[in-house]
Amino acid sequence: MIKIDKSDKLTHVHSDIRGPLFVEALKMQAEGIDVMKLNTGNPGTFGFPMPDSVKNAVIQNIDRATPYCDLKGMPDAREAICEYHKKKGIQGITPDDVYIGNGVSELVTMMLTAFLNYGDEVLVPTPDYSLWSNSIHIAGATPVYYICDEDNHWFPDVEDIKSKITPKTRAILLINPNNPTGVLYPRELVEQVANVARENNLVIFSDEIYDRLVMDGKEHVSTAAIAPDVFTITFNGLSKSHIVCGFRCGWMVISGPKEGAAGFIAGITAMAAMRLCANAIMQLSIVAALEDRDSTQSMLLPGGRLYEQREACCRELAKIDGLSFVKNDAAFYIFPKLDAERFNITSDDQFALDFLHSKHVLVIPGKGFSYPTPDHFRIVMLPEPDKLAQAVRDLGDFLSTYKQK
Repeated sequence: MIKIDKSDKLTHVHSDIRGPLFVEALKMQAEGIDVMKLNTGNPGTFGFPMPDSVKNAVIQNIDRATPYCDLKGMPDAREAICEYHKKKGIQGITPDDVYIGNGVSELVTMMLTAFLNYGDEVLVPTPDYSLWSNSIHIAGATPVYYICDEDNHWFPDVEDIKSKITPKTRAILLINPNNPTGVLYPRELVEQVANVARENNLVIFSDEIYDRLVMDGKEHVSTAAIAPDVFTITFNGLSKSHIVCGFRCGWMVISGPKEGAAGFIAGITAMAAMRLCANAIMQLSIVAALEDRDSTQSMLLPGGRLYEQREACCRELAKIDGLSFVKNDAAFYIFPKLDAERFNITSDDQFALDFLHSKHVLVIPGKGFSYPTPDHFRIVMLPEPDKLAQAVRDLGDFLSTYKQK
């Protein structure tokens, strides 16, 4: 019998969000144990409804989705996406610069395959969202991690970014608003990162899928709007803002000077053509969703679910001795820090497993986000406020006697 192993390209690929801890949680559920799963940002599983505007748009136009559509996406959907980003200040774009995909995940893999050569490097934040580092590895390149400084509101350390640039560096990734920290980067910081890209002839990848989920009166500023002279690829989608994760609705927009990028653009177009087209049914929702800002905004104001869930979570986290956190500005993630010495933390995987077994609450350890020390974990703040508050109180009770062996 021949041995069939996984490809070497997958050596560094990991998916902790739905990895061994998630499998253990499913096993516990199969045994009749009720598990609070705070591992995945999936609002629909916590009772968030799809907006009627989106539902009606799909139902009323469903017949349009039976044939293959344009390889880049339906024209009216790309027009709506283009107008959305032009209103955010991105200059010089047309619907032809928009590619719709089966979620941002598909587009990232397609784009990096067309962009990267073996041995290339991409500057990636730590903590990161593992889609990016995994896709860079699969493309044959290397993610090089720059520091996001917890003591400075998890903002990227611009000097560290500069220090990590080598002749192999091709691009800088910004995730703003950030996953897993939930923080929003101010204009001044984005300008500094854009200037680093400008001075070093680097491309910017700007993952902005949470740009509509910003709280506290703060405003998201698009990277491409700040740096119209830098070749930038902006990623966005409807999964979280309009509660359609299962639709797999994402897009990317290419902006900046394109004169020298004809080869890459041809490559990404070829990648889009290979899959014929993105799911057509989800594209029916895009025009209506981008016109409907109210359903999203209502979740983010005092009294709205996302706002009240964040407040409930942070109130309870603040009561736990030996734990600190930076309050998030956006999305529904927070990335607390454990006092490693107090709890004798040497493995964040073991901490998360012990917590799961003790209190039946699933969180994802920091290593799942390429964080270098074993003292962080991510909480997804999607359960209703009282249920989320109870899960955090359970964490406090667990930590009150916890010492890792």
